Amino acid sequence: MKIVKIIKILRKFYNLRVFEDRDPYRVLIRTILSQRTRDENTDEASSRLFQEYPTIKDVAEAPVERIEWLIKPAGFYRVKAKRIKEVSRIILEDYKGRVPSKLEDLLELPGVGRKTANCVLVYAYGKAAIPVDTHVHRISNRLGLVNTKTPEETEKRLREIVPKEYWIELNDLFVQFGQDICKPISPRHDECPIREYCRYYKLLSL
Repeated sequence: MKIVKIIKILRKFYNLRVFEDRDPYRVLIRTILSQRTRDENTDEASSRLFQEYPTIKDVAEAPVERIEWLIKPAGFYRVKAKRIKEVSRIILEDYKGRVPSKLEDLLELPGVGRKTANCVLVYAYGKAAIPVDTHVHRISNRLGLVNTKTPEETEKRLREIVPKEYWIELNDLFVQFGQDICKPISPRHDECPIREYCRYYKLLSL
């Protein structure tokens, strides 16, 4: 199976990462911060926020203006600060301070879409899910695994074609590969270890 061969090759080049010590709340907030920004900005914003407000209760009770300042490196800080404070309050009040571990419950939280919810399932709870961000969407289409217009369509198709035992690692491998080799602009074809499986590369070679 093409996707299994691709995953096994990428495993040789990239180690799976651990984010926020798998703390569900911190993984959730980190993923909210990561929306429409670079990883290094997410790292800085997350570090600043949790250094000053280490617990969910601290964040829920913090002035939104202070949260805005702390997470400013992540961009869109006013929207994200309001969302983070509201999500923290809801988890405290409705879930006794514990981040939900079911997809449908996560999707009820304000500003939490399928990518964010699936990231929590994978990176915090170790549950089989496929978070589809811009990297996963782009690479899946370039490889010819899918032919889709939106991340939601990509997730649906990947769930159909990827054996469930590989779901957990797919996002992390594709994200690292997308940052390193399969970049949005000027992908590094000469260094790509999976180019023989890539529809995009074959089209360029015609």
